[in-house]
Amino acid sequence: MIIYIKNMSNLRCKIVLQLELEKLGFTCNSIDYGRVDVSGLISTERLAQIRTQLLICGLELLDNKKFILIERIKSVINELIHNDDIPIKINFSNYLTHKLKLDYTYLANLFSKEQGITVEQFMIMQKIERVKKFLVLNELNLTEISWKMHYSSVGHLSAQFKKVTGESPSYFKQQHDLKLAAMQEVLCAS
Repeated sequence: MIIYIKNMSNLRCKIVLQLELEKLGFTCNSIDYGRVDVSGLISTERLAQIRTQLLICGLELLDNKKFILIERIKSVINELIHNDDIPIKINFSNYLTHKLKLDYTYLANLFSKEQGITVEQFMIMQKIERVKKFLVLNELNLTEISWKMHYSSVGHLSAQFKKVTGESPSYFKQQHDLKLAAMQEVLCAS
């Protein structure tokens, strides 16, 4: 049986979900972002148990078809952005249509209507979140991040970053470093 989950955004969510379902006695055949294939049928009572356990973990069981589809769109976007094996420079509308087997215009219109932003805006926000992680980890410079995230230039990345966050990437990084230094001072003083 396929069940759909809201708020699955990373590998940690997948691991938590699998552990929680196994605790409840379920076998997971596969877990994808926002979608789980569980062996057998699930009774209404057992579904209520799953719903309760997932809420404790910050996840939500979905049963509304529109919400399920929107979460599937978000999952495809997150998979595309956070999986280094998938080239981000592909034609996104074709990729989404292929993954969900539905017309892109229908998907984009539904997403915009229900979320209040376009699919493209959501995708940009997710890309910027990943850029923030790269900046905080301090393993790549801005040029390398720009290349890894398939921006046409550092200037394009910086402009998009500022538009979404209100800060330049370097200012964001500087503020993070200052907060980290202040926390280290507090820890060393105690």
